[in-house]
Amino acid sequence: MKPLLAMTLEELTETLAAWGLPAFRARQVFQWVWGGRRTDPATMTNLPAALRAKLAACLPPLTGRIVRRTDAADGVVKLLLAWPDDQTTETVLIPTRPGEARRPRRTACVSTQVGCPIGCTFCASGLGGVRRNLQAAEIVEQVIQWDALPPAGPGDPDAAARVTHVVLMGTGEPLANYDAVVEACRILVDPDRGGLSGRHLTLSTVGYPDRIRRLAGEGIPLTLAISLHAPTDALRRRLIPAAAASTIQELVAAGKDYFERTGREVTLEYVLLADVNDSGRCADELAAIARQLRCNVNLIRYNEVAELPCRRPSDGAVRRFRDRLSEAGVNVQIRASRGADADAACGQLRRRAGTS
Repeated sequence: MKPLLAMTLEELTETLAAWGLPAFRARQVFQWVWGGRRTDPATMTNLPAALRAKLAACLPPLTGRIVRRTDAADGVVKLLLAWPDDQTTETVLIPTRPGEARRPRRTACVSTQVGCPIGCTFCASGLGGVRRNLQAAEIVEQVIQWDALPPAGPGDPDAAARVTHVVLMGTGEPLANYDAVVEACRILVDPDRGGLSGRHLTLSTVGYPDRIRRLAGEGIPLTLAISLHAPTDALRRRLIPAAAASTIQELVAAGKDYFERTGREVTLEYVLLADVNDSGRCADELAAIARQLRCNVNLIRYNEVAELPCRRPSDGAVRRFRDRLSEAGVNVQIRASRGADADAACGQLRRRAGTS
């Protein structure tokens, strides 16, 4: 049986029909879960007690449990979730701060695998390797967990707010778990389920040119972000061992194809590492790549990880790198880095149950 979060209304109707229940009961359950973000069957008050009990026992909306919540000083929140097989993943909520945006955002950063197979030399997510892929329902559940989370305390201003944006940038490589990730994206943008605008959904990948092209044909209007992190193949292979499978020019060609087929601009993600990829020459080489793609570049200040040797560049070095790109005609921004004091910032997520 499919998990409830992976079911369409038709599939849920068939399941409940097999339990001897009429179609309207499926619509009620669907409305509670997707319309009301109710995840405890006991609170679905218009359902018979027997159905509530059976849902809880056989078809619970949520299968993960919150092991730990960590709150950063800047408002970012991280959850460690444990799945029924005792594997764990982390998910992060990044709310806008007062006055930061015209329309408040609640961005959920979700994981797509337990661990990560890529092994980037600057990232904590791959330190323990990869254990398994997440199912589509487990990917979606990370978003629903945030929507269903009880208030942090009396007067919590975000108690009734929902996730507005989703970024597939947690642990794991989304395109290495292609089928489940695409299914999860379809659920999230389905008006009758996740209800998310495709323009508010971003998928970040280190490569896989063939799967980028396949993704372009899926009909999901998401934003594609390519995690480049180096302007030459030699340096990229050093920083991202898995990148040896494809060249930067192959990624550029796939990115162009994605834009031409979807009309959605591609973004390049570039983590700045002190004295590694932050030189003026690197900026010039990155600018040439960005101009080929006619894309935006997001610069990310490195968030240090105790077990790794990479260092964060100075703010001055980051600004100089940005300015050099801008002078070369590249649309570039420095991405705000938040949640570092909770190990919730970019490159710091991992699967662990100890103190974080």
